[in-house]
Amino acid sequence: WTKRVKHPSKLVNVGDEVEAVILDVDEYNRKISLGMKQIEPNPWAVIEEKYPIGTHVSGEVRNITNFGLFIGLEEGIDGLVHVSDISWTENIKHPSEKYEKGDHVNAVVLKIDRENEKFSLGVKQLEANPWDDILKKYALGSQATGEVTNVTDFGAFVKLEDGIEGLVYSSELSQEHVEKPSDVVSPGDSVTAIVTKVDPVDQKISLSIRALTDRAQREDLKRLAEQQSRTQTSTLGDLLKQKLGSGDGDEGVAAGDEGEGVAGGKGAAEGEGAAEGEGSDEA
Repeated sequence: WTKRVKHPSKLVNVGDEVEAVILDVDEYNRKISLGMKQIEPNPWAVIEEKYPIGTHVSGEVRNITNFGLFIGLEEGIDGLVHVSDISWTENIKHPSEKYEKGDHVNAVVLKIDRENEKFSLGVKQLEANPWDDILKKYALGSQATGEVTNVTDFGAFVKLEDGIEGLVYSSELSQEHVEKPSDVVSPGDSVTAIVTKVDPVDQKISLSIRALTDRAQREDLKRLAEQQSRTQTSTLGDLLKQKLGSGDGDEGVAAGDEGEGVAGGKGAAEGEGAAEGEGSDEA
């Protein structure tokens, strides 16, 4: 059932006595078809019972391709660990970066396709996905410090921890206009920034160095963080939309209050000064 036989001589020789099952009888052509593997039950028929989804298994790496690892579970049964299921956080381009033939690997059963005889395994599923709790670790408006790992035309990538990076767009690198991010930061620099967006689904974190010196923006982010329970991905744009609806009126009122205060103070001062002057003359 499971061995890939390139030639019958690999299994039997002329004169060997074998046991077989009659599969078909063609009386017209006087042919009888026999099968040897049918003597034993097909292991794929009970594979789902033997390896339920979520079962932890272990085996030896039998083959490595550009798309994954083939792990030997038993004779003729290999499971595939796709390259995307090796690590939650590492960007692995080829499985050979992490494994070699003969390595012993632990994995989790992800999917079984009995009809097509395919067995899917995962290595990263042995551990919890760090992005599941990323919102708690990097709350909106909080400070994060890391090392610049790469600088592009549109911004700088900052390593926050193993496998977790944040992006500082060029517009968020400084209060001043930035033509080239490489003029502001370089790989290896340690930077501190404000977390402005967290997307656990797409596994992206946006950072802002500019926000560190913008107290008003930082306070806005803190208020937005308090509303974060209503959505998993909040952006500064959401807050700005809210402020456009309510902030203008408040600013007008504040400006009016300040104007009245200044005018009143000036008049009072002039009145007091005039009164004192007249009193002095009379004296």
